[in-house]
Amino acid sequence: MIVGIDGPSGTGKSSTSKAVAVKLGLRYLDTGAQYRAITWWMLDNGIDVNDASAVAAASGKPTIVSGTDPAAPAITVDGTDVAAPIRGKEVTAAVSAVSAVPEVRARITELQRTIAREAAGGIVVEGRDIGTTVLPDADVKIFLTASEEARAARRSGELKGKDAQSLEATREALVKRDAADSGRKTSPLAKAGDAVEVDTTELTLDQVIECVVTLIEEKRGR
Repeated sequence: MIVGIDGPSGTGKSSTSKAVAVKLGLRYLDTGAQYRAITWWMLDNGIDVNDASAVAAASGKPTIVSGTDPAAPAITVDGTDVAAPIRGKEVTAAVSAVSAVPEVRARITELQRTIAREAAGGIVVEGRDIGTTVLPDADVKIFLTASEEARAARRSGELKGKDAQSLEATREALVKRDAADSGRKTSPLAKAGDAVEVDTTELTLDQVIECVVTLIEEKRGR
């Protein structure tokens, strides 16, 4: 059983995907973390992330290993645990530029397909192009959406004490990221034609999880 969950930032992809994987006894893969990991490596090695040719030339150098335990997902680059640093502001600001480079996407896509293919018992794979590009034959495809306001509020809520100005800045950052991901030439953020769209704007996390679990179990024939 391969489940692909796509959607923009702030829709609850990660929380939903991990919880669903735990509930159904599946493995879990955060593909966004892999793009963040290679971006972290580029920055750490002094590669100009705005120079597509330089990024392409270096894209095959780092060794990225992703754990698939939904309870404790891990990721290393050349043996270094990067789970924390890949969430920093510098990586966040650079990841769209790096992930837009075709050679990077080809490298990471192949890695993702290998992990999904070898996952014993099945896997939930979350990202932005899983249903359209990475795993077009996934057994279940789900596309999570939410209003810009709801997404910004959720993302801001991850950081305590956000004010209205910070909330607006978060919303603007999300819109900018959406435009970059949807507008890139290689594997843009998009809903697969056969994906089930779930609008999470008015739903609690538990409701979204239950909805996704139901969709998967229906596919399993339970």
